[in-house]
Amino acid sequence: MNRKIAPRIKDAVDYSLMLKPYETYKLDNGIHVYSVNAGAQEVIQLELVFYAGNSFEQQKGIAAATNFLLKNGTSTKSALQINEAFEYYGGYCSRACYNETATVTLHTLSKHIDKLLPVVQDMLTDAIFPQQELEIYQQNSKQRLAVNLQKAEFVAGRLIDSYIYGKDHPYGTYTHPDDIAALSIEACKKFYEEYYLKGNCVIFISGNFSNDLNKKLNDAFGKLKVNQQAAVLPQIKMKPSAEKKYRIQNDVNAVQGAIRIATPFPNRLHPDFKKAMVLNTVFGGFFGSRLMSNIREEKGYTYGIYSYIQNHMTESAWLISTEAGKDVSEATIEEVYKEMKKLREEKIPEDELLLVRNYMIGGILGDLDGPFQIMAKWKNIILNNLDEDYFYDSIKEIKMVNADTLMELANKYLQPEKFWELVVY
Repeated sequence: MNRKIAPRIKDAVDYSLMLKPYETYKLDNGIHVYSVNAGAQEVIQLELVFYAGNSFEQQKGIAAATNFLLKNGTSTKSALQINEAFEYYGGYCSRACYNETATVTLHTLSKHIDKLLPVVQDMLTDAIFPQQELEIYQQNSKQRLAVNLQKAEFVAGRLIDSYIYGKDHPYGTYTHPDDIAALSIEACKKFYEEYYLKGNCVIFISGNFSNDLNKKLNDAFGKLKVNQQAAVLPQIKMKPSAEKKYRIQNDVNAVQGAIRIATPFPNRLHPDFKKAMVLNTVFGGFFGSRLMSNIREEKGYTYGIYSYIQNHMTESAWLISTEAGKDVSEATIEEVYKEMKKLREEKIPEDELLLVRNYMIGGILGDLDGPFQIMAKWKNIILNNLDEDYFYDSIKEIKMVNADTLMELANKYLQPEKFWELVVY
């Protein structure tokens, strides 16, 4: 090797990306299991996904509370004993609640999976929701909410969703302190019974594991009395607010404003979605984007500004998000619209488009680094009722979409009159 000669740089778009296939099977009760057995490190990620998100709740906050309290006590173990069981074996069990789904995720060394599967099983089949644990949850949640409500960016995030989806839509609703205070053990148990013990569940397992893990999962979760029918997501009509421009005073001493500009957008099943991801990256999807170059680098109005298309299962939205000085917030919004106008009227130069293509393909390469990341890709595809063609079609669009098509998309979607504006000071 002649080290005086630099190696040839290969564009990321020249790589052929492959998504490692998963294996799938069913437990005795019909639960689908998707597995990716790969990686040099002997670690496992087990994720149980229940269709138990806030889209299914009849009372605000009950989905998140039920999901959180799964780990806080069974008939044989206290919350402390459950946490000590995971810590003793160096494992970590987390819970999370989203719009449609709620998850219980275990990370552990492969050799300790036998010890920790029964603990997870116990959590999911024998949660008792102690009154004391609910009270602690309520106290912490109300304190955390009170702190967050003082932050302009938090308030802006809640409000913009309610404006574009509607305050009664699962994507636009949000909890108040009174909602947290109204939570009860009876309501948690009812939600738990309907959406965990008798609901829909999908299991994703990834990492380095032995072939007998199938049997261990079946022993642990194959007797859950889950619903074997495919989950049906509630279809709730969006009701965007009539007014499109909002200026909210949240803190009289604020020195900057939290800016959100958003419009409803088709979800990933729409033929424009994959192409729009490329346009969004040019517009504001990475550090070298148009918005960042103009509003951060040239104008100095903000430390960072980004645009993104939300990853929701049913509805979606295109958002621009930033925090700017109070005296330049309106000017920042004007510059956002100027960048939209340029994309509508001027073709994206080929060198800029190549940069964006390489950035996006390089990001996907990084996202496939290891079994957990590979499974994250598959999880997104499977839960959205897509197949592997979606992955490869997305890469094809990144590589092949041209400047003319992107300008057409900009004229179709990046029209200022379609966007809701919000500034929270």
